[in-house]
Amino acid sequence: MIIVFIRSVIIFIVLLIVMRLMGKRQIGEMQPFEFVITLLIAELACIPMADISIPLIYGVIAILAVFILHQLFSFVEQIDRKAKKVISGKPSIVLNKDGVDFVELKRNNLDVEDLIESMRSAGYFCLDDLEYAIYESNGKLSAKEKEDFCDKKPSLPIIIIAEGKIIDDNTKRIGFNENKINMILKAKKISELKKVGVMTVDGDGKVYLQEENKRYMTFNVDLGGIKW
Repeated sequence: MIIVFIRSVIIFIVLLIVMRLMGKRQIGEMQPFEFVITLLIAELACIPMADISIPLIYGVIAILAVFILHQLFSFVEQIDRKAKKVISGKPSIVLNKDGVDFVELKRNNLDVEDLIESMRSAGYFCLDDLEYAIYESNGKLSAKEKEDFCDKKPSLPIIIIAEGKIIDDNTKRIGFNENKINMILKAKKISELKKVGVMTVDGDGKVYLQEENKRYMTFNVDLGGIKW
């Protein structure tokens, strides 16, 4: 028991020193390679702490080796911008003045629902609240509000169509059906459902509609007395 305790204290001290040397980034601000290295260090630390048959020096050397890799990658990023893009990626503008950029979303293995979820986490509930939305290389969403943005929205927009597919649970909740959706699309001269990148409706009947690779439009529809 005493041996395990002493080994754990030594590993803890080594880890504390290494993590302090790695810098002050929070977990949510880590670049991908930094997050991988942090997970790897945690795994390497557990092995010699739990298994006294493994020489303690092996765990310390493995942790130091990973730390050296971190420092090497960080140095390469600082001296070469191209290498930085390869190692950590680059920011992606996923929403601009024309609306959602579906190409950039797919390039980052995201969909429009992921974007809206990230926006809600940042305090924005409507796609037309923002002029720009950017996914940083660390996965954090940065947003630029429109000049007339007001954070006191009357109701929450509900996703009706996401990348060519009707969200059945949401449409039933507000009393929509496929025929009504098709009528709305036809009125806006959209011939096929699969062409729609996103469509949302709020409790006042305001619709945000965008075909993929086209500029978004907003308009109002009659909700038949339904409010939320």
